[in-house]
Amino acid sequence: MRFEVEAWRAQAEKEFESARKNFDSGDYYLTAFLCQQSLEKALKALYIHKLKKSPGQTHSLYQLGKEVGMPDELLSCARKLMPDFAFTRYPDIAGDIPYLLYTKEIANEKLETAGKVLQWIEKQF
Repeated sequence: MRFEVEAWRAQAEKEFESARKNFDSGDYYLTAFLCQQSLEKALKALYIHKLKKSPGQTHSLYQLGKEVGMPDELLSCARKLMPDFAFTRYPDIAGDIPYLLYTKEIANEKLETAGKVLQWIEKQF
């Protein structure tokens, strides 16, 4: 497998691990952000693996998922995580202080959703 694919996969795994650690420490907004980041990187790895070209600088989990043939149910899951790319970081986008908007329940749902999609991605390799 190409180094580029392995590098994206390794970073995706590390970020999902970090998402779980942030959940355990109560940093729920970081959990959500890292779930989104993990999926983005895993999807980019799969995109490169399947399509043999760069996905470019997109952050769209939906577009990446669609292009690699992700089932509709999982595309819906990915779509739920997309806003966390910005909402977790920018008060002017979130409309409030981002870290205050994410609860334990929300973060747990993000972890479960990302985990479900990541399992599908791994099976594609």
